[in-house]
Amino acid sequence: MKQSLYMYNSGELRRKDNTLRFISYEGEKRDIPIERISDIYIISEMSFNTAFINYISQYGIPIHFFNYYNYYTGSYYPRESLLAGKLLIEQVQNYIDYDKRMLLARKFIIAAADNIYRNLRYYNSRGKDVSGAMNMIGSLKRSIQKSETIEELMGIEGNIRREYYTAWNIIINQEINFEKRVMHPPDNMINSLISFVNSLIYAKVLSEVYHTQLNPTISYLHEPGYRRYSLCLDISEVFKPLIGDRLIFSLLNRNQITEDSFVKELNFLHLKPDASKLIVSELEKKLKQTIMHPELNRQVSYQYLIRLECYKLIKHLLNEKEYEGFTIWW
Repeated sequence: MKQSLYMYNSGELRRKDNTLRFISYEGEKRDIPIERISDIYIISEMSFNTAFINYISQYGIPIHFFNYYNYYTGSYYPRESLLAGKLLIEQVQNYIDYDKRMLLARKFIIAAADNIYRNLRYYNSRGKDVSGAMNMIGSLKRSIQKSETIEELMGIEGNIRREYYTAWNIIINQEINFEKRVMHPPDNMINSLISFVNSLIYAKVLSEVYHTQLNPTISYLHEPGYRRYSLCLDISEVFKPLIGDRLIFSLLNRNQITEDSFVKELNFLHLKPDASKLIVSELEKKLKQTIMHPELNRQVSYQYLIRLECYKLIKHLLNEKEYEGFTIWW
């Protein structure tokens, strides 16, 4: 089974015969079988040459880059091998036709809102009184279908998340004093965690999109733009509450991550290397967990749910079956 490769030690990655070789700055060498790698995450200083890039491209392996502060900086996306002209045309037409675009944009927000609501319902049933946030989000959910513009829809989404984040102070057992989402740069422990975990999910979605015929730059909720794979932002909205937020709640409520897991610099915090590695390890465990899929009637992993979401979107674009975003049913 292929796995993600996370590189925390600085050095050089190169091709060595029919495998990969990592050489640390101290001269330590480690060979990595390329057949076992699905994607690579560089969270360190790393050097490589064109021979390495050409080799991983043959195997369709994306690379995702994070800097010293665990901020996502970009991805290397190998040349697409699953090209489909008809799908590309339909993907573009569903963006150009504003009604079709709004239909898909609403679907993403409905799924995200449903998963947010179910997170709150889970904790409310376990003695965390978040009924106020649930009522507000329930009311906001009903306004999604009435939205007529992307801007209006994004406003509703922002209000839903604002109400959701107020409940985090109740859900999380630690004293977090979380008031609002701040991204550039994250100014406290929770914002730092959200930024790192969300960027990992975005990268996971991008890796899954690569193995389909979808073009990652043509999106519906988020405006397509330069230097970003905006379709991955759309699909990530569905999975951030399901995978990312639940992971954050678990890490904090088990005290695996605390204020001691961060380094403070000027007006922002960033994760210590050991804390970053712990988050990555727990995320990978979560993605490998399986659930019984009600429609497929078989066990599928959380990671494969992302691939299935891409396939559902393709069916919608080809007019085979209307897209419905994945929502938690348990």
